[in-house]
Formats: sequence, structure tokens, C-alpha cells
Amino acid sequence: MKIAVEGCAHGELDTIYECVETLQEKENIKIDLLICCGDFQSVRNNNDLRAMAVPEKYQSICTFYKYYSGEKVAPILTIFIGGNHEASNYLQELPYGGWVAPNIYYLGRAGVVRFGNLRIGGLSGIFKVHDYLQGLWECPPYTPSSLRSVYHIRALDVYRLSHIKEKIHVMLSHDWPRGITSYGDTNDLLRRKPFLRDDVESNRLGSPPGEKLIHTLKPKYWFAAHLHCQFAARVKHENDEETKFLALDKCLPKRKHLQILDLPSDYDGDMLLKYDTEWLAILKNTNHLLSVKNINCHLPGPGGDERYDFTPTPDEIQIVEEAFKSLTINKDMFVKTAPDYNPDKPKRTPTEPILNPQTVYLCEKLGIDDPVQVVMARAGRTMKTFSIDCNDSQTEVTPNKCGKLSLPAPVTPSENQSQEISKESSDLSLEFSYTSENGNDTSNCITPPSAKKVFKRRNLALYTSEECEQGSDTSSSPVSSDSPRSNKLPCKSNEL
Repeated sequence: MKIAVEGCAHGELDTIYECVETLQEKENIKIDLLICCGDFQSVRNNNDLRAMAVPEKYQSICTFYKYYSGEKVAPILTIFIGGNHEASNYLQELPYGGWVAPNIYYLGRAGVVRFGNLRIGGLSGIFKVHDYLQGLWECPPYTPSSLRSVYHIRALDVYRLSHIKEKIHVMLSHDWPRGITSYGDTNDLLRRKPFLRDDVESNRLGSPPGEKLIHTLKPKYWFAAHLHCQFAARVKHENDEETKFLALDKCLPKRKHLQILDLPSDYDGDMLLKYDTEWLAILKNTNHLLSVKNINCHLPGPGGDERYDFTPTPDEIQIVEEAFKSLTINKDMFVKTAPDYNPDKPKRTPTEPILNPQTVYLCEKLGIDDPVQVVMARAGRTMKTFSIDCNDSQTEVTPNKCGKLSLPAPVTPSENQSQEISKESSDLSLEFSYTSENGNDTSNCITPPSAKKVFKRRNLALYTSEECEQGSDTSSSPVSSDSPRSNKLPCKSNEL
């Protein structure tokens, strides 16, 4: 099985697929799956641009709309997680995942799926300490504050992932796990990104929940993006287990944004995308913990009088299996919930959440709640369904109560362990690199020639008002100095 891993997509699907196709032709290989590590920008039309937390001058329609409208079809199965530059109104329709276009699947706020015998997990968004313990209270129309907080990671999503016991092979996040730089070539990273020095040295770079999960789940591979640079590391766990970490760049010329992962044929299986029963059972078991309040909500833990271990029992997994006739995620479930792109239409701020049939299906099968429906019900509002004649439908949902207690503290690697593993980062880079059977390096993959465009590098401090705040927030991750707007130019695949 061969997987292409993309860093920040920033809506440039045409360019990314061209890179993949060029690699396949040049190396005479077949890539079975493309996974993207956030900032996917599934923008369907001009209205979706208003639901992205980027300055208006960087609001570009890019190329996803072609795959949503049916003008093009993704040539390879694509799975992605959300980042901090997304059409949040669309992704909120699919909190538990779903097809955003034919052959393009979103993992949800957090999720686990199977592709053949490969188990893939993901956590969408970025970490901000002031929103982490809050409920999922945001929904359109967004305020300037909720437009950003809507993509901030919440404790419930991490709590659910922390109860996974079966092996995760590939894990995705947008921002890096905190402390990951201790396991790789930190000096080389700081040479390329010197403005990260203060955060690296004070251990503020990255996500504490990501740090917790990498030591809890111990996945075989962990891929990330966000900081727009390549960085490899190797995290050793107990019992000789290890996680190979790789962060990738954004889709721009001469940037290391695409990596080929060559896996043994043991992972092939039937090459179908399927629901993961352990994950679905965890969603079902923890539905009562869902909160939609904009206050801190603590989760169950040891010492209380309520259940706090939600790893499903065999009986609970069997209940989930019986609820589904088939675990294969049917591609025909994709349904349009917004008009196709029309360049003549003005940008209008989305005001009403749309009911997505894929979420309705999953909620009914598992007996769980759609967070946005709960928010709407609490406000006495109802959700709309999109149709050509714009008819509305009403759905009533009863709000749920929030559980109590907090998560355990994350684990920080020791200094000796960090130094030991840092020395091995160069070897890891070679392991990640894909070399074809004829010995050719894939690093010179150039997409077919396209019209030359001139792009400007944005000012480093453009987003410092929110996403780069340092101050007293000791857990914030800075955002790369690169513009969120991608440019369709010839690009190179990643070389390590």
C-alpha cells in the first residue's frame, strides 16, 4: 500500500492531484490513498469564504469547488482533517465525519476509520488553552470570536481518542504535539525557522493534548502540518514501541509538502474505507458528556462515582456492529448542502446551519446527538435542509448534560531521552523517503506546467492578534509566517 501525505492543502486540490499523478507516471507506481493534514479549505462557494478566519484579501475560492460541483472528480480517495483555515460552516455539518465531495472524506472533529487493514485516526483544529475545556457552543452566524474558537480543539474530542485501545497505525493532527522538537533535529529546525526559538526553548511550541495522545495511542506514524515546514522525529515508547513523526509544508513551489509512505502489503486488505467499530462505540458511550455551553466542562476521571473508562466492551462493540448492515462508508451518501460556486454571486455571511443527511444517518444509527442541532434547539431555532427550491425542515433535539472531572496531565519526555532520540532524526528522514524500485528519488516531481502567477509573502505578524499570541498563554502554538492563500504553481514532492 502506498499513501501520499500532504501538509497544508489550502484548497489547491488541482495542484496536489497533479503532483500525485506526476509521481505515479514518473515512478510507475499506484498511490492508493491521499491524506491531508489540515487547512484543507473545502470552500464550495463565495458564502463559505465568509466562514473562514482569514483576512478578506486572502479569501480565494481555490479549486475545491470543482470537486464539490462535479466538474471534476478526485482521482484518488482523499481523507483529511480540519485546521485553522477552514470553511467552518461546512465542516460543522459533519462533526463525526463524512463525504465533503465525491471521493473526498472528512474525519470529523476527531475520528478513526479503516482503509483496508490500515487504521487511521485524526484530530482536527488547533489547541488554544482558553477554549479547550469549553463545550461545542459555536454555530452560524459566527461572531468575530466564534469564527476562530470554532476550530479550537476541545477536551471531549481528546478524551474520546484517549480511550482507543486497538492500535492506530496512522495519526493526523494539524498542529504539532508539544515537545516533539526534542525528538528531532532542533538545531536544523531553528536554523530554518528562527522565530520559533523562544517557544521551543520554553516548551510552548505545539499542542499539549497532542503530546498526551502521542504517548497514549503510540501510533506507528504521526503526520502534522500548520507551521509550514518539514520536520522529522522519532518518539520511543515503552516496550520498544516507537512513533515516527513527520510534519510537512504547504502546497507551494519548491516546498516539501508531499510525502509518499510505502507500507507492507499486510495493510492492503480490501482497500475500502470503513467505519471503525471501536471508535463508533466510544462515540455512543460518551454521548452524554456532550456539552454545548460556552463554559468550562470537566470530564469523568478516577475518584468519582460515575463511569470514566469508555473503552468499549465486546458487547458494546457488537451492538454497534448490529446497528450497521455494512461498515463500508458508502460514497453515494454524499449530498450537496449548498449551491455550487457562481463567481457572479456576492459574498454573504452564512446565517443558518444546514442539516447534513450524513450526520443524521450516523446519529440515528448510534443514538447520538449532533452538537449543532443541540445548540439550535437550546436557542429555539431549527435547522434547514438544502434543496433546489429552498424548502425547510424542522428537527427537535433535547440538550444533554455535561459530565465532571478532568483529564490526566500530559507526559513530557526526559532530557536524556530527548537527546538520545534527537541524534537518530537523520536516520528517520531516510526511512520516510520513498525510493522507487529503479533507485530514482521522487524529490524531483514537478507538476505539469501551469500559468505563471506572482504571489506575495505575507507579513510575519499578520495573525499575531489572535493565533500567535504568546503572553501568558503558555500553550499556544504560533502560526507560520506564510500566507494562508496558496498559489497554483508547479510544485515538488517532499524529499527527506
